[in-house]
Amino acid sequence: MRRLDNTIETEQVAGGSLAAMLDRHTCRGELWREEHGKVRCLACGHRCLLKAGARGVCKVRFHQGGELRVPFGYVAGLACDPIEKKPFFHLLPGCAALTFGMMGCDFQCSFCQNWVTSQALRDPAAKAPIRPVSAAQITRAALEEGAAVVVSSYNEPLITAEWAAAVFREARAQGLLCAFVSNGHGTPEALDYLSPWLTGLKIDLKGFDERRYRTLGGSLARVTETIRGAVARGFWVEVVTLIIPGFNDDPVELRELAGFLVGVNPDIPWHVTAFHPDYEMNTHRACRVEDLLRAAEIGRQAGLRYVYAGNLPGRVGNLEDTRCPTCGEVLIRRRGFTVLENRLGPAGSCPDCGQRVPGVWNLERAGRGRVGERDIFRNQS
Repeated sequence: MRRLDNTIETEQVAGGSLAAMLDRHTCRGELWREEHGKVRCLACGHRCLLKAGARGVCKVRFHQGGELRVPFGYVAGLACDPIEKKPFFHLLPGCAALTFGMMGCDFQCSFCQNWVTSQALRDPAAKAPIRPVSAAQITRAALEEGAAVVVSSYNEPLITAEWAAAVFREARAQGLLCAFVSNGHGTPEALDYLSPWLTGLKIDLKGFDERRYRTLGGSLARVTETIRGAVARGFWVEVVTLIIPGFNDDPVELRELAGFLVGVNPDIPWHVTAFHPDYEMNTHRACRVEDLLRAAEIGRQAGLRYVYAGNLPGRVGNLEDTRCPTCGEVLIRRRGFTVLENRLGPAGSCPDCGQRVPGVWNLERAGRGRVGERDIFRNQS
């Protein structure tokens, strides 16, 4: 993997706190308003109201000097890998995506696979080096790697939306598409703020129980509102549910979740992916093939037209493939993150019956950068 400019140094936590290091890489935010001497953050569904010196739930946005300071100008991870890993299956299949991330999250999921970055300033063990970088350098790296899409991920991108917007401005000017991989705990203001640059939004819908969502640090209602709002604004939305046995795999709950998605739009791709024990959730058993197949069948019975099963490549039958909803022919064959065959034309129509398949299929760069995973700079568990 090509490295970024060699003059850029990696910063470690040494002789000071992680908070102090991260606070050096901030700027005046844009997603906030003043309320009676306090600032109201508008980046995520918590809408934190902060007095002077206070930090938001995310820990990385804070009130200083009468303004909201927000993360800017660094990465804690930067990698180029297939867009199917995000996962996006209806957004330029087979293309390379340059993904960048920062530190912090507004959730506290005990099963987080990116906890080293997401739980910064909350979990003392979540410490990792960061790398100062400019938006132009990230865009240049994407072009050098042949990527067609630039993605904000690894931590929760809504809480670092101003930095993502700066990167996306540069990327869109160079003809690249831009996407988020998010928990979806958003606000209408954040969606409107991102709308000039954002094409794709992958949202983790972690279940369909408000009480359980509260244990993760968020609200199911905020996530469902964000899904509706993103679809209404014309973003390409795909939804992922990590199937965790004993946590969110009750058939009644999954039917309610799938029914909600059908009510928004039955063409939303729903990815059910296999949980494996991670971080603090190490007592639950791993998700099995039969768990995924059961969840996927619930989605299909509910009326979702595009249901996929992930994290168990080659073991879930045709649930990695995209099929025509009219004639049933295989249009895109996959195994894991690899596209084996793509029969869709630039218009996204089935070559056998002419049915249009919803998605983002056409970009001049879409045929470039069909690569495997390659790290530039990343800290993940």
